[in-house]
Amino acid sequence: MKTTRLFLLPLIVSLLLVMGTGTIANAQVKGPKYGQDSVKCVMEISLYREFFKQWKNSDYTNIAVVDAVRHWRWVFLNCPLGTENTYLDGVKMYNHFIKSEPDNTRKELLIDTLMRIYDQRIEYFPNHYKTGQSQVGSILGRKGVDLYQWRPTSVQEVYDILKHSVELDGNQAQTAVIVYYFRTAIELVNSNLLGKDILIDLFDQLMEITEYNIKNNPKEQADFESVKSNLELSVEPYANCEDLVPIFRKKFEAEGQTNTDLLRKIINMLDKKNCTADPLYFDATVRLYELEPNPESAYLIGRMLYKRNELNKSSEYLLDATNMADTNARADCYLLLADEFRTMRDYSRARSYAYKSAELRPGDGNPFILIGDLYAASADACGTDEISKKAAYWAAVDKYYKAKSVDPKLEQVANERIYSYSRAFPALERLFFHDLKEGDSYTVGCWINETTLVRSSK
Repeated sequence: MKTTRLFLLPLIVSLLLVMGTGTIANAQVKGPKYGQDSVKCVMEISLYREFFKQWKNSDYTNIAVVDAVRHWRWVFLNCPLGTENTYLDGVKMYNHFIKSEPDNTRKELLIDTLMRIYDQRIEYFPNHYKTGQSQVGSILGRKGVDLYQWRPTSVQEVYDILKHSVELDGNQAQTAVIVYYFRTAIELVNSNLLGKDILIDLFDQLMEITEYNIKNNPKEQADFESVKSNLELSVEPYANCEDLVPIFRKKFEAEGQTNTDLLRKIINMLDKKNCTADPLYFDATVRLYELEPNPESAYLIGRMLYKRNELNKSSEYLLDATNMADTNARADCYLLLADEFRTMRDYSRARSYAYKSAELRPGDGNPFILIGDLYAASADACGTDEISKKAAYWAAVDKYYKAKSVDPKLEQVANERIYSYSRAFPALERLFFHDLKEGDSYTVGCWINETTLVRSSK
């Protein structure tokens, strides 16, 4: 008997489910929780749940699912408000039937019914039973992912479903929804049914959701990190500078004079894709600063003007940028100011800004490398004789030792400078001639005005 039942299972399931598909798809039962026949509804729920549990306990392998779905179907049609488990269990069973159905025609009908299960759940249980908040976005997300899995040619339909899901859920969007939403968008772009500009906007939207969850959702941080990598890899062929700049230039010219959200999007995207050399990046940043002056925008503008060697203009913006809230960003800003004033040969101000950078970021040796370079560059100008002209090298080497002591990553850079400038120290006999010996204290004059130790060249 057991063998016969196993043999008949595919036929029983196909007849039971496919024959009922039309009826299920059109079910619009309203009314009380347990329908018109509450006694029978409660009994049918109990029966289907019992068989479903048997199937679940067998790791979804035994034929109890046949009895489960027979009673489940009556519940689905006649008391859709009876229990939300009807839809959770129905999705589980129909995914199982679809997976094991060899006949394509019947499989398509089963997929239709699966979609109807999701729709009916939205109709009768739109809110979460615990929180009372809408769960429509989440249900739509699962519906779209399942539809893509079983009917991957329905790209436009899946895209529309997942688009609605993300619009409803926002930062609560599920990882699979984000991945499949962007995947269907790419397929539509490849079929010329969606523009690249829409794809770029979508990438920006989904990255915001992903980065929000990386920062605020520790339980799923690793999953969202994976989604971020997936998005960045997927968009790569469609987001090079040649693609992005024309898209954003058109948007900038149409709305960029007043739309600060658009300006931020242009700046962020061009920055992420390393398109900062294009004039559009500069234009958008300057315009955002004009509309919303802030230290962060000032830093971007100052940095770009520095790269253009427009140093006087650059320093004005960078000085404003030193009010940034982020400590590392301020340290970067002061270091850039230091290098800028070094280029303009205002060594005293350059040193002052380098020290400010070092105070903000004590583990960074670059400010001391820069100060050492300032001292070395001042050697001839800060002396009147053969000793005082070389004394700046002693002070410079002190800074290089300091740099590698606070920042071991700079050891090679510092050692190269130490080796080079140590060879420029005065010879031992010249020290003797000036009544100096190694290890003596010596104050370097000029703007440096720093005490160091006498050393001879080796």
